[in-house]
Amino acid sequence: MVITTYKNQVVKDTPHKIDVREMYNKESAQAMLMALQPGESLKPHKTPVDVFFFVVEGRPTIHIGEESEVCEADTLVESPADIVHYISNSSSSIARVLVVKAPRPTSQTRVL
Repeated sequence: MVITTYKNQVVKDTPHKIDVREMYNKESAQAMLMALQPGESLKPHKTPVDVFFFVVEGRPTIHIGEESEVCEADTLVESPADIVHYISNSSSSIARVLVVKAPRPTSQTRVL
């Protein structure tokens, strides 16, 4: 058994400049837990693999292509490969989102 605890993971240095921590990283998939403070947002970007977002806490807005939706905790949102997407938090409380890429990308995400 392998147990990974969020608070023990190092905050990754990303172009988005938010709290992102790697929870799982294997060839089959990669999982990151993001914490967006009120007013924070990812930069629009494209990922070379399919992604899903699972809202753990808060009410972030998930933007995929031309669609945007405020999502509640316990909601899963799918995003196909090579579609512009990002997450923003316009609420007054923290939003935590588990981001899973499958399979793990072999090329870089493209920030727009």
